[in-house]
Amino acid sequence: MASNTIKQLQWRYATKSFDPSKKLSEEKIDLLKESFNLTATSYGLQPLKMVVISNDATKKDLVSMTMDQKQVAEASHVLVLCIESTITKEFIEGYFDRVEQIRNTPRSILHPFESFLVASFSEKSHNNIKTWMEKQAYLAMGNLLTVCALEGIDACPIEGFEPKKYDEFLDLANKGIQSVLVLAVGYRAEDDFFSALKKVRRGTQEVIIDME
Repeated sequence: MASNTIKQLQWRYATKSFDPSKKLSEEKIDLLKESFNLTATSYGLQPLKMVVISNDATKKDLVSMTMDQKQVAEASHVLVLCIESTITKEFIEGYFDRVEQIRNTPRSILHPFESFLVASFSEKSHNNIKTWMEKQAYLAMGNLLTVCALEGIDACPIEGFEPKKYDEFLDLANKGIQSVLVLAVGYRAEDDFFSALKKVRRGTQEVIIDME
């Protein structure tokens, strides 16, 4: 299993050219949705949402807002990773409502940690909370990239886009979220030169420090 995992990670690359005629199945998209939902987040709060775009016209319109990167038009789907506009007391309480319901944990046991989180976030600035949420989005991106590799789905992670234009075009403010990252997914074009290139990495002997 481990060798197959490494093989798939070596196969993965930031896709430069997608085959627009090849679409991900509904099963694959559902798998990516659930993988996003299962991503680890700090405190388990999940201050994230993901917008899934499949409409060809919409994807084409996004190109000009994505530094003219054609991948968003060619890809089967475009995933927009977003953060909540703000974290409220009610949002945190909602998490503990789910813990109580799903795990059947008495609220009296949860209350100390719940009170701590509510107090902690009330003392943080908006910018500090936003930075914290953005870090959670990067965790989700990493998770999705690994899942894509294991499932044979090509992907291109994108930071080079204009979030404010995305937010306006996709009406994200009315959904209470803001865009942070973009992930184009689909299947690579056969003539994508970059797909055949070997990975260039520093090597485990340089990036790993074993300590006893």
